[in-house]
Amino acid sequence: MTDTEGLIAGVMLLFALFLYTFWPENAFASQKEKTRLDYLLERKEQLYENLRDLTFEFRAGKYPEEDFQAQRALLEHETAQLLAEIDLLQS
Repeated sequence: MTDTEGLIAGVMLLFALFLYTFWPENAFASQKEKTRLDYLLERKEQLYENLRDLTFEFRAGKYPEEDFQAQRALLEHETAQLLAEIDLLQS
């Protein structure tokens, strides 16, 4: 192989690697649109996880009783509103 052929092969390889690395994926186009219900169900899971984390941190001594009760009441209120909206959309 001559120097010119090696240079051409190297440039072609570099071009192929560049295309492979930066070629836009069509994964975004194939994803379905999230509905309001999908969003609410994801948010419900987040709220449940937040409640579990809050309880764990309170038991670990990171929150005083008053702060724990106030934060828990806010999370439970938000969860109740969310569950009501989920029920409304599912029916």
